[in-house]
Amino acid sequence: MKLDFIPLDRLSVSKANMRHGPKPPDVSDILPSVRARGVLVPLLVRPNCDPSAFEIVAGRRRYHAALAVAEEAKDAAAEPLPCAILEDGDDAAALEASLIENIARLDPDEVSQWETFTRLVKEGRGIADISATFGLPELAVKRVLALGNLTPRIRDLYRNDEIDVATVRHLTLATKRQQKEWLALYDSPDACAPRGHSLKAWLFGGASISTKVALFDLDTYSGAIVTDLFGEGGYFADAKQFWAAQNAAIETRKAAYLEAGWKEVIVVPPSDYFQSWEHEKTPKRKGGKVYVDVRSTGEVAFHEGYLSRRELRRLASGEEDLPAKPKRPEISGPMQTYVDLHRHSAVRSALAADPASAFRLMVAHAIVGSPLWNVRVEPQTARSEAIAESVETSASETAFDMRRRAVLAMLGFSAEEPTVTHGASPIDGITAIFLQLVALTDQQVMEVAAIVMAETLAAGSEEVEALGLHLGVGMGEVWKADDAFFDLIRDREVLAAIVTEVVGEEVAEANSKEKGKALKALVRDCVEGENGRVKVEKWVPRWMAFPPSAYTDRGGVGMVQRHARIADLLRGDEEEEALQAA
Repeated sequence: MKLDFIPLDRLSVSKANMRHGPKPPDVSDILPSVRARGVLVPLLVRPNCDPSAFEIVAGRRRYHAALAVAEEAKDAAAEPLPCAILEDGDDAAALEASLIENIARLDPDEVSQWETFTRLVKEGRGIADISATFGLPELAVKRVLALGNLTPRIRDLYRNDEIDVATVRHLTLATKRQQKEWLALYDSPDACAPRGHSLKAWLFGGASISTKVALFDLDTYSGAIVTDLFGEGGYFADAKQFWAAQNAAIETRKAAYLEAGWKEVIVVPPSDYFQSWEHEKTPKRKGGKVYVDVRSTGEVAFHEGYLSRRELRRLASGEEDLPAKPKRPEISGPMQTYVDLHRHSAVRSALAADPASAFRLMVAHAIVGSPLWNVRVEPQTARSEAIAESVETSASETAFDMRRRAVLAMLGFSAEEPTVTHGASPIDGITAIFLQLVALTDQQVMEVAAIVMAETLAAGSEEVEALGLHLGVGMGEVWKADDAFFDLIRDREVLAAIVTEVVGEEVAEANSKEKGKALKALVRDCVEGENGRVKVEKWVPRWMAFPPSAYTDRGGVGMVQRHARIADLLRGDEEEEALQAA
């Protein structure tokens, strides 16, 4: 890579630029600085077909701002732009350079990231390569690539902030039919399209399996079917009976595909998903497979002619020749289900009799997550940087971080991982973590569980209140009034009550006419023992103590309300014990 100054008329925007498009970008935010000082940060360019011309890989907004300034100047000669020139011919490197720079400047939306990540995958980049290049977790890369499962209309709605992240995450797991039905609800003025957790229930919830998804002839079905008052919609009354008939129909279709000469037919169970971005269209004659995507709603989608990108790379490198004749599986799908369920039943019974192993497996699930577990880390979000910094630098957070690092080392994770929870790869992660926990002592496993539970403890919840009381947490041991705390005190009545609490009624009365800033300084002097004031040891405001209380009778103090709820529960337990004793 070399640096040079290139005239505007020799530059054009490359199609490899992730923000490439016919519409000029909005440059109003950078135009004043470009007018005043020109373009200071070099554009990333590479040679064009014409040896004297270059195409812009990253820096489209700076280029358009420079064009605008040149048009304003009219007769004045436009200044050449500073450019870093990439090697020619590497589309993947150009795509990476474009996305890296744009992430560092104007955050691209996830759909733009998906478009670029998809092009990188097609250029041969793997998930790990993209993850390492952009400093993103592999799970985050997979989530972006999963947008490929959406219809273009839904992607556009997401790009335009018309639907939220939670809704999109669930829609990536929906079939194309379900996505079309959801869009119909979204467009209808008389209906409300489900979103977030409601959407998840709409997609997967309940045992209401519609007759529309049956692969078999309903006239031959011996089970009960429930219909509405108008007979327009039907549902299977017995889910087990439905699945027996549906699985038999899937096996029949599978046999027909194999008979027709397809290399392999893979049934994707409801616990997994067929991810289109992980596969590429491949015709039957080149070894393409059929993927049967089975959903918990009963719907089945047949994806004909696909191979995973890993298989395609192996075939391209000659590591694996296509078999002359497809091999029939040793056991059928129903037999696989039969064996799996019986083995599951036997292991579940043994696990119930072994609490130590069950506890280790539960901790592994909490760390990694699974199709049946959804555990989230408390983000400790704050509306201001001052609050966030106050928490991050507190003594309690420092002590917790030391324990967390010890557990990370115990599990073989990097000490730089931000959390223990979700610190493992989701692929075979539960098994790997479980086997690690089996090798640890009970005490060590308890330490791991304590960190995982602490990371997933919801801030501002009744559980925090109950644990603070149960564990006898003394806030004065780990907290001290800081700048963020004093900046947040805006109520004059509350500030006066705090002054009285800290310095006593006589001094508080003498300073009652002072301004808020002076009163805060007085409290600070007392809690820090400065400016001749006697230090008040381990002082904490009433709201922060366990149990908490208020300074006024106006109410609206969340932690006090939560404590009242817990106090009611404790009184109920005491009354129950008294009744039992009587």
